[in-house]
Amino acid sequence: MTGPILELRDLHCHFPVRNVWGRRTGWLRALDGVSLSMARGEILGVVGESGCGKSTLGKTIAGINPPSSGEVLFEGNAIGALSPSAGRVVRRNLQYCYQDPGASLDPRWKIATSLAEPLIVHTAMSRGERAARVQEVLHAVGLPERHLDLYPHEISGGQQRRVGLARILMLRPSLVILDEPTSGLDVSVQATVLNLFLELRAQFDLTYMFISHDLSVVRLFSQRIAVMYLGRVVEIGATADVFAAPKHPYTQSLLAAVPVIGGRRVTQDFWLEGEPPSPGQLPGGCRFRPRCPRADARCAAEDPTPRPLPDGRLVACHHVEHEEVA
Repeated sequence: MTGPILELRDLHCHFPVRNVWGRRTGWLRALDGVSLSMARGEILGVVGESGCGKSTLGKTIAGINPPSSGEVLFEGNAIGALSPSAGRVVRRNLQYCYQDPGASLDPRWKIATSLAEPLIVHTAMSRGERAARVQEVLHAVGLPERHLDLYPHEISGGQQRRVGLARILMLRPSLVILDEPTSGLDVSVQATVLNLFLELRAQFDLTYMFISHDLSVVRLFSQRIAVMYLGRVVEIGATADVFAAPKHPYTQSLLAAVPVIGGRRVTQDFWLEGEPPSPGQLPGGCRFRPRCPRADARCAAEDPTPRPLPDGRLVACHHVEHEEVA
């Protein structure tokens, strides 16, 4: 299949803000105009501070949160406004891996039951075919067959992560959204899990959206990176280009916070202060303006739109010298 596997067009996801009497008093703009595309087989890293909309983006693509407006095109099909029954058919090829794998597994079910459930719901496989698929995928994620008789609380966090990944691989998806897949894991376990992701990508021809706050991991794992701030993508491009020469002031400050072995980069270069404004009360103009040392009158009056740079990345900042790509 040619063309992008995933395309987002001006995607919005707003949640109502209500008072104590249940009346709506405003909107929380968790996603506020996200446009991007992913090629089949690539790994796109999505980074930003807590509350920037990373997880909401993944859940909206997966259909967990309904979009307020905009389009989600997956494998050429518009899936944002599908009914629940139609959405289940299309989204079996698009799976979301939860940030807390233990919470996504029913504590009353053994691992074997949790792994077989997607096949019962979405396929007409016989009991024997389901058992064979479960054993195949369990072996692919590096877990022994004896784990099938255990409950989620009887295995470690790293093993729960593998079980959660095995569960979403049961339906042979083409796109997997990984939400903070290495959070809460020891460094050695993180390395093992990341290597597993790469092995499974090659084995099952997977495309990954890798949502993480760990910039060091994103730098090593992703091919492109999208930097989000208050519901929007402010910079997106090849990972090597963004890390070598970040253009947006927010990206520059984020990367300055990445620890350097034997150095003092954090104290020397990191200048970002304060907390992001509330998504329910966004500032006028550029939403990064209250925290940006380069903000001027134009930033207060005009909301910047992403425009291309010669290296192919998109940056939404008035102070970046944009050059249109022919």
